[in-house]
Amino acid sequence: MAKEKTCYVCQSCGYETARWLGCCPDCGEWNTFEERMAAPVTVSKTAEKAAKYQTTRKAEIKPLSEIEERAEPRSSTGNPELDRVLGGGLVPGSAILIGGDPGIGKSTLLLQVAASLSERAKVLYVSGEESARQIKMRAVRIKVPQDKLYVLPENDVESVLEKCQAMQPDVLIIDSIQTMVSEDSGSAPGSVSQVRQSAGAIVRFAKETGTSVFIVGHVTKEGSLAGPRILEHMVDAVLYFEGDRQHEYRLLRAVKNRFGSVNELGVFEMRSEGMVPVANPSESLLSQRARGASGSVVFCTLQGSRPILCDLQALAAKSFYSVPKRTVGGMDSSRVALLLAVMEKRAGKKLFDQDVYINVAGGLALSDPAADLAVCMAVASSLMGFTLSANLSVMGEVGLCGEVRPVSQAERRVAECVRLGFTEIILPRQNLKRIKPIEGVTFTGVDTLMQALAVVT
Repeated sequence: MAKEKTCYVCQSCGYETARWLGCCPDCGEWNTFEERMAAPVTVSKTAEKAAKYQTTRKAEIKPLSEIEERAEPRSSTGNPELDRVLGGGLVPGSAILIGGDPGIGKSTLLLQVAASLSERAKVLYVSGEESARQIKMRAVRIKVPQDKLYVLPENDVESVLEKCQAMQPDVLIIDSIQTMVSEDSGSAPGSVSQVRQSAGAIVRFAKETGTSVFIVGHVTKEGSLAGPRILEHMVDAVLYFEGDRQHEYRLLRAVKNRFGSVNELGVFEMRSEGMVPVANPSESLLSQRARGASGSVVFCTLQGSRPILCDLQALAAKSFYSVPKRTVGGMDSSRVALLLAVMEKRAGKKLFDQDVYINVAGGLALSDPAADLAVCMAVASSLMGFTLSANLSVMGEVGLCGEVRPVSQAERRVAECVRLGFTEIILPRQNLKRIKPIEGVTFTGVDTLMQALAVVT
């Protein structure tokens, strides 16, 4: 009897080797190799597997000028926030990957979208994690229409696609790709080869039939999508759910989108009836703002084309440690350390013996450099004990020399501040040249950090 052969497979990229290695030579990850049985593969079996990955479309070489130009038709998902992130709606034949932490609301949102789309299209919800009865219980809890929504509790990819060929759905939802199993791979569900082959078969089906596919993906403890990196390259759009489960707000961002911008942001509120779109996130984020307290300032950030006002808070307290603490939530801690150094060197604010805490209320994560001036104002307010006006909004990028640099799309930020009733706005002087005067609103242009602090003190 012939001895069965084994091989070692990297769980990060799928690289195979005949012996165990500490570091994968392909992706550079350590301790990712697992031993697997190497099943003998005949030439005919290899050809058969390769044929499954070939598309039925035969292409011809053409000059680009002869290619017909047409806009991709889009259909609304019934959820305005999801439509915004997707770039205006759902494109036929597109494959969309949605990732997020467990319990963040991925399955709930997709069940709501499936129920909404089922009113005008044929939708199939495939779940490899839940039974049909569990899906029914969730549908009853969030009170969605159920008459035209079809469900399939199955994790065999070949069986799912065979039933899809017979049904021909307009929209297919796979929850989740890590639970799908392909008979062409002998590895366990969730492994690199299983995820790669299952996703490849599903995406190929979407392109050949024009079916729009939503794929749910699990994430690792580092926050990246579990499985091979090629999974993100195979799909047309990659969306990430963000937010603390202790907060009611959830943020949906696009990190890849072949049919729209990757800078858009969708805001949802988690309620007992499911994921509710937040049409006016600025008003919601500022509704619980503490008024009359030092260390609080309002800043307008841009998430794609959407301006959002947020409450930026700071607390400076006397330190009893040899090295003062710097705790930051919702921003880059190294950027905050840079701003504190600029305040001490250029503005003369003594922070070497102060513990400084920065927080962006509402769970937002800011990477906008226009928040620099707002951070400095909030820290100075808490350090010196004065209260900033409740009708004040601040924006501006701060350089190492203490200069205040202009921000992008200042007109849109100002319009959002005025819409929500803010009557005092501090912004870079270069941006002030393009802002038209507004009755009842005071604009103050500043060139340096010292000028901005002098205005409020």
